[in-house]
Amino acid sequence: MHNRVNISDKIYWVGCNDRRTHLFENYWPIPKGVAYNSYVIVDEKIAIVDTVEKGAMDEYLDNIEAVLDGRQADYLIVNHMEPDHSGSIRSLTERYPNMQIVGNKKTFPMLKGFYGISENLLEVKEGDSIDLGEHKLNFAMVPMLHWPETMVTFESTKGILFSGDAFGAFGTLDGSIFDDELDLDYLEEEISRYYSNIVGKYGSPTQQALKKLGGLDIKMICATHGPIWRTHIAEIIAKYDKWSKYETDEGVVIVFSSMYGNTEKMADNIARQLVKRGIKKIRIHDASKTHPSYIINDIFRFRGVILGSCAYNGGLFPAMETLIHELQNMAVKNHILGIFGSKAWGGGGVRTLSKFAEAIKWEVVAEPAEALCAPANKDYNQCEEIAESMANRLKELYS
Repeated sequence: MHNRVNISDKIYWVGCNDRRTHLFENYWPIPKGVAYNSYVIVDEKIAIVDTVEKGAMDEYLDNIEAVLDGRQADYLIVNHMEPDHSGSIRSLTERYPNMQIVGNKKTFPMLKGFYGISENLLEVKEGDSIDLGEHKLNFAMVPMLHWPETMVTFESTKGILFSGDAFGAFGTLDGSIFDDELDLDYLEEEISRYYSNIVGKYGSPTQQALKKLGGLDIKMICATHGPIWRTHIAEIIAKYDKWSKYETDEGVVIVFSSMYGNTEKMADNIARQLVKRGIKKIRIHDASKTHPSYIINDIFRFRGVILGSCAYNGGLFPAMETLIHELQNMAVKNHILGIFGSKAWGGGGVRTLSKFAEAIKWEVVAEPAEALCAPANKDYNQCEEIAESMANRLKELYS
């Protein structure tokens, strides 16, 4: 049985599930796997929309052949050139030598650079369209969502938006293809973790894309990862609108790096003091144990962030250094910050976190707490001050 599902009478999902890869982009953990989505429109002319990662290519080509039943593909629409979506292009061009590859002027240098392909190209610009017969494809440019060449394709007859990476999710499609067929609660974290880590840096381009697409009568969203949205369209668009504005909920993410437990004691103390002041949504992460993708996901959700690190070779503990590098690179906005840590002599952890606060331009709610060796009463008093200032500031913002 081939993986092909009718999403309308003549449009098919021909994607693949990947349950073997441990790290997406060789960095982000995907314990629930990932789906690579591709679509085929069968009309007077046949269009394939996006492809899949090359490791899934044999299954993918079989899926397409089962749909085409001996016919040739006329167009390949390339919304995004990242190799997990373009990895099968060369094989498709060998299978369908007369097929035109549809992209924009930024698509084709990447196509040549990745795959050496420079023939049978059809360039489209903002507002251009292609008639397949019954179906009409309209193209809109959405640069930096999340690569410069990214575009989306809107099939106006059925109201289907082929959105590329936008509105995607980690997680395989386990028999369910559409959003109303699956347990969205099971995928909730994978939807937000996908946004925060893959798209999250590009809040402003996301806002521009949402405004551009706002006038379309969208009946279905077909992303390149995750479920096809047909019932919860308004909800997923609202989530992207909120996340790309860096809007957050009342709550605090506490992240610590601790070699021998002294900085961790301070983290637990701060958490208890926050609870006593009415803060219920608290997430504590050990940066050495929890992958940054999960921590970043929580930081996208909650306004308060409290970071603590022991000193390590005159600077930050490496796991914390990785996290703050990611946060700076993503330019995460609109958070309030507390800082704590410990040292045995010269320090460096708290000092480096304070420099991070200046660089990322987050509001610091109180003076840092830095213990000498194990935390003493005065250090716990300063931890309490951080918690009290954080709780008061959150109440001001969310009352």
